[in-house]
Amino acid sequence: MTFLGTGTSHGIPVAGCACPVCLSPDSRNKRTRASLLVEEAGRLILIDTATELRLQAIREGIKTIDAVLYTHAHADHVHGIDDLRIFCYRGPIPVYGSPGILREIKHRFDYIFRPPRQQGGGIPRLRMYPAARPVFTACGVPVTPIPIKHGSLTIYGYRIGDMAYLTDCSHIPDASRPLLENLRVLILGALRSRPHPTHFCIEEALAEIRRIGPRQAYLTHFCHDIDHETIKKELPPGTAPSYDGLKVSL
Repeated sequence: MTFLGTGTSHGIPVAGCACPVCLSPDSRNKRTRASLLVEEAGRLILIDTATELRLQAIREGIKTIDAVLYTHAHADHVHGIDDLRIFCYRGPIPVYGSPGILREIKHRFDYIFRPPRQQGGGIPRLRMYPAARPVFTACGVPVTPIPIKHGSLTIYGYRIGDMAYLTDCSHIPDASRPLLENLRVLILGALRSRPHPTHFCIEEALAEIRRIGPRQAYLTHFCHDIDHETIKKELPPGTAPSYDGLKVSL
């Protein structure tokens, strides 16, 4: 797994902000919008097309993407979709999400899905598929969608093998908890120390980690209230802050 981006919707540094984290020289405090790349069985599966996808792909030397999973349709998780163009030369990329997410993407980026009016420039070639429950297959890899709450919205986290990725989460329904058993790695969003109506704060995320009991947990989707080195020292054993470019092997 490669953490392509670990920041919240503004990214860090936040434009126009002069707080200590935004001015920090620590490269781990430079956070692009949240996204994860998973390599499984020789396939590369991207979770969300973050706003800086092109820059993330250049930084990590990504040459191919075999499938894309979408958690939800908020701008910071979707608006890098046009940067998939360069990865479509071998053929269309399969894209998965809930039916509602796919409808929203087709509406918002209709130029991708209607017949082109002229040649030149190019558009991403995507094939949309519902992320069917309980398990679907993306480029030959079994994937389990995990319904979670993002405020009042129901969105998807995903489990691939012994790893689960739950970003933008404020509540895990009881019906989804069996899908999180026996995890080696849990990646969980934790926006800041103070409570927030649509995201877990640090304390809430840690309580969920204790309840789920993965071997290792990583926190992601931080805002600029969180300094990497400070939070690293405060977290309990078995839990760590992620940062852009972090690679984790199972």
